[in-house]
Amino acid sequence: MEESGASAAAVVPRLLAAKEESGKSFSDIAAETGLTNVYVAQLLRRQAQLKPDMAPAFRAAVPALTDELVELMMRPPFRSYHPDIVHEPAIYRLNEAVMHFGESIKEIINEDFGDGIMSAIDFYCSVDKIQGADGKDRVVVTFDGKYLPYTEQRSEHMMSRLNRNAS
Repeated sequence: MEESGASAAAVVPRLLAAKEESGKSFSDIAAETGLTNVYVAQLLRRQAQLKPDMAPAFRAAVPALTDELVELMMRPPFRSYHPDIVHEPAIYRLNEAVMHFGESIKEIINEDFGDGIMSAIDFYCSVDKIQGADGKDRVVVTFDGKYLPYTEQRSEHMMSRLNRNAS
């Protein structure tokens, strides 16, 4: 059973409190569990589903998680966001960067792969901190998505139409 956005909003503060009690960062938990730091954050914000085989490692990394919270984390989440989130400066700048560089990124995807898109389902994302050549901190956001080619829509490949015509 999926949860509503309202029930997720009630659970997220409890999940983040368990993380806070652990004294660990998202990256610390990621290192202990083998997940990416962004996926750990997604799990704790109820934007991703904790898989049963990962639950013991996640529970070990965040000991304050109760059985109830782990059970909730293993349910399919209601993936959404509050529309006002785009006004938060860090999110606004990420959106701005994607919009600014989007056409060029699309052209390079098409040039290197063909007519298609990057999946946001079969997708990995991480945030890393590095030092730039000038010695200042830099943010590295990595999007690692499966390439999905567009398909030519031929009638003979449309199984629903073939099954209907066979009847």
